[in-house]
Amino acid sequence: MSETVTEDLETAAQQPLETADAGGPGAPGAPGAPAEEQPLFRRVDKPLEARARDLLDRLTSDERLAMLHQAAPAIDRLGLSAWHTGCEALHGAAWLGRATVFPQPVGLAATWDTDLVEKVGEVAAIEVRAKRAENPLVSLNVWAPVVNTLRHPAWGRNEEGYSEDPHVTAVFGTAYSRGLRGDHPRVWRTVPALKHFLAYNNETDRSTTSSEMSLRTLHEEELPAFRGAIEAGAAGGIMLAYNRVNGIPAHTQPELVAEARSWTDESLAVVSDAGAPTFLVTTQRSRPDHVHAAAALVRSGLDSFTDNETNAAPTIGYLREALEAGLLTTDDIDRAVVRLLELRIRTGEFDGADDPYAGIGVEAIDAPEARTLARETVARSVVVLRNDDGVLPLSDAAKVAVVGPLADLVLTDWYAGTPPYSVGIGAAAAERFGAAEVVTGADTVALRAASNGRYVVAAADGSVVEASSDSAGDDALFDVTDWGDGILTLRSHASGLLVTGGSWPMRADAARVGGWIVQESFRAHVHADGTWSLLHLGTGRWVRTFRDSGLLAAEAVTLENAERFGVRVVRSGATAVAEAAARADAVIVAVGNDPHLAGRETEDRPHLRLPAAAAEVWRAAREANPHAVLTVVSSYPYVLDDVDAATVVWSSHGGQELGHGVIDVLSGDREPSGRLSQSWPATEEQAGDLFDYDTLRQGATYRHQAGAPAFAFGHGLTYAPVAYESVTLTEAASVAAPAPTHRHSGFAPRTNEPVVRAVVRVRNTGDRDAEELVQLYALPAGGFAIATPRRLLVAYRRVRLAPGEVRDVELSFSPDRLAVWDDDVRLPGAVEDWLHVGALRVQPGSYVVAAGPSAWDLPVRDKLEVTAR
Repeated sequence: MSETVTEDLETAAQQPLETADAGGPGAPGAPGAPAEEQPLFRRVDKPLEARARDLLDRLTSDERLAMLHQAAPAIDRLGLSAWHTGCEALHGAAWLGRATVFPQPVGLAATWDTDLVEKVGEVAAIEVRAKRAENPLVSLNVWAPVVNTLRHPAWGRNEEGYSEDPHVTAVFGTAYSRGLRGDHPRVWRTVPALKHFLAYNNETDRSTTSSEMSLRTLHEEELPAFRGAIEAGAAGGIMLAYNRVNGIPAHTQPELVAEARSWTDESLAVVSDAGAPTFLVTTQRSRPDHVHAAAALVRSGLDSFTDNETNAAPTIGYLREALEAGLLTTDDIDRAVVRLLELRIRTGEFDGADDPYAGIGVEAIDAPEARTLARETVARSVVVLRNDDGVLPLSDAAKVAVVGPLADLVLTDWYAGTPPYSVGIGAAAAERFGAAEVVTGADTVALRAASNGRYVVAAADGSVVEASSDSAGDDALFDVTDWGDGILTLRSHASGLLVTGGSWPMRADAARVGGWIVQESFRAHVHADGTWSLLHLGTGRWVRTFRDSGLLAAEAVTLENAERFGVRVVRSGATAVAEAAARADAVIVAVGNDPHLAGRETEDRPHLRLPAAAAEVWRAAREANPHAVLTVVSSYPYVLDDVDAATVVWSSHGGQELGHGVIDVLSGDREPSGRLSQSWPATEEQAGDLFDYDTLRQGATYRHQAGAPAFAFGHGLTYAPVAYESVTLTEAASVAAPAPTHRHSGFAPRTNEPVVRAVVRVRNTGDRDAEELVQLYALPAGGFAIATPRRLLVAYRRVRLAPGEVRDVELSFSPDRLAVWDDDVRLPGAVEDWLHVGALRVQPGSYVVAAGPSAWDLPVRDKLEVTAR
């Protein structure tokens, strides 16, 4: 997992270290002492580094070592409380109970609205502060955002990132980080740590696989995603990645860490991913023992060890042995400690009443404005992918059916908080249209155990699941949902909750699929006689029935010892869907994924296709009612080549206001404004190889693809058509190539360097407002010595157009965006380590500047000539 699970942070409290010269309240340095007696580290008028150095000087050698573990102990004599690195806040405060849950990051990026994303980060940080008011062990060092690019949609953690484009990733990572950080010049609302540095995009064997990449891939597609938030001063740390980079563990690559630290004049704290220090010895086998591993980590720039959960003793012991063996020096330790102390000082921990955020209390959780923002964010993130038959908007529908496994479910992922409430699509549709028939499409079955001939029943509270009934009453009915590839969940009619195999005996009391190891999923083995045996996927054990009692438990090791269940389909899910669809004016078919199944942390997706059962739900609805909308709610793109759907809408898992946001758009109450920040491939092959990080060689992502995707990067429809009439370069149609550099500036130009300016004329030709994302791309027009991307987003702007309105949209970009890595360039005076052999260089030549609504729909073009300096 990415972090130590601290479901109850009270258990993380460490006993104070036994130190001399302990002082009580009122002693110099203790909270409540007069201001003139406060030690320098508590003086808010002093520089950050001076305060940290003062505090360092007051620590004993043992106390300094203890600071390097995630769970740092209290030091009473200095008035220091126990401290903990890491708090999850990926799309809202997470793992801390009730908190506002916003759309997944891939959904946040679909808004293409940095101001909105910054506001989401602000709410997340405020609620983290509120949680800290409840529990002082809640860390203000938040482990978010994730800025790994979404180069391949099979990555199990696709939901956590923003975009396949590294610079778009940097833009939204910076915006979210700004919200987390706040705008106070001295105190940070929270201190974000960017994840996961570096080149991390697969879950399969993630601690042993090596992300092989050229310097070109590294500098053009990996480093830029992290650089934005650090250069902007919005992130105060990074978390290192589990994987290896070019054969070497990412945790022991000092050149890469030094590169990240070179992007800022401020301190940058570096934390390990959970268990990664141990992996250096175990799975990666890169160090002979834990002492050498600890030394290598610190020498590589690591400051905080996330290992052995809250037990700091092993880490402290390894570091002490490394010091005694001469593998580390006290200066090595001190440098790491100072960076962690600076992080703590930034949070206002030692500022008392001078902390501007000290007044945030528990009442800040689930504020009315947070609810409003959550709904707006979902609506802004919904993408209309296809509307060929004009079914949308549904403003004239009087009777609506909402069908499918996500018809009224609001699902949360591993890094989500507990929403204070949730509104599903079905519930929101009922509010908007007056009534909505909701049908999940699950088969309702009764199971009869062959071993005793009795039907399986569940208690009303879910506390008992047993084969004990002679008849198939309501307590013997279960809804079976197929999430794809044979992964099933069973929901009891008696309890209304899911069957779980994690308890012994089994129960039917799980509110949702969840947990680090999912306990609510099963797979059916169908025997030749039609009976089923159920494999519990969480334990890998088969369900069996206890003799005499009839209780069920997931404990049989072999299929031969598994129970066989006769299965009676009491109600066909497909039939129920078709009947509901036929009764409605329009039908919303809500399908997608459960974020804990078939693609999540530790588990890459088995394929990119829509689950076969979901496709069948769609077909049943569409055949019964042509006014059907395929509404995909998912953490990632699907290949829909075998799904004939004329109307398709996508939303990420949107959190507590999912239903309202989706229905706001489908009903036409809000204009659709979401745009894809990640392509949806036309075929699985088009996405490339999950384990090959060279997107140029593979022709992967929108930058390098030769063939058209199903839905392109930047794509999203409006209800009113928008015509692109022209794009014109407003100044000279030529520009001098900027000087080569080791890091170009993304969407912002370098100081005193030229800028390319363009005007794009767009017209709303419809009879309603349109929210358009005007996009500007650069394409190569002639041959270049070094192959350039086929297309590259260089600028974009959101505009709202009234019916019939014509707008000239001004856009500009730095020629730096055209730079490619050239191994043969040498920068004067530059230190050449392996990371900097070469430079980013803009090649002189002819380019096309094109504008349109997506990377593959660029109807207007102009020419740009780049000349040599």
